[in-house]
Amino acid sequence: MTTISEKGVYMSRTTLNITESVYDYLLSVSLREADVLRELRAETASHPYSEMQIAPEQGQFMQMLVRLIGAKNVVEVGVFTGYSSLAVALALPENGRIVACDISEEYTSIARRYWEKAGVADKVDLRIAPALETLDHLLNHDHAGDIFDMAFIDADKESYLMYYERILKLLRPGGLILVDNVLWSGLPADPEYHDSKTDAIREFNTFLSQDERIDLSLLPIADGLTLARKR
Repeated sequence: MTTISEKGVYMSRTTLNITESVYDYLLSVSLREADVLRELRAETASHPYSEMQIAPEQGQFMQMLVRLIGAKNVVEVGVFTGYSSLAVALALPENGRIVACDISEEYTSIARRYWEKAGVADKVDLRIAPALETLDHLLNHDHAGDIFDMAFIDADKESYLMYYERILKLLRPGGLILVDNVLWSGLPADPEYHDSKTDAIREFNTFLSQDERIDLSLLPIADGLTLARKR
């Protein structure tokens, strides 16, 4: 709903529609993107699956969250070419680390180059294996409940709930789970639209809305970003 204030200024009680000009303005007055991140984003733009990369303002927001909660240990499910892990690694303290889960040597080879270039490769523990296997390995080696401060899920949508349940066990109380693509171009809001990915995201969003183990906020950043704080 849009209303007019006493001074004649248009104000809205709902999220502003982000047109291209508004988005460009948003970036122009807020984005503080390191050169190495900008270079990685430019290289990934020519990749056949470039849409899998997160938006730069989302990466900056994730950096803010790392600093706000004092995160030292992070787990990431879905690396691709490494923009999100690089952004997080740059925000972590010197003794911080990321366990980064992916199945592609090809995509993550790009990520490795930029981690090295940024001087943060020693903060990233890349695990090339199905993420569920990596998460189960962490759980089975006495890491449940206290090892991770923050997590980011951005991988196959059909497995979101399985990733979430495992990560919730790995996260300390007060820790934060970030989940990407939860608005999925608006498709989950259309009850008539069905495919495996959309149905999985719709089920995931509904499940989290009723999960009393977390505090929850779904933000319309990029393609939708869920923040779930473990109680």
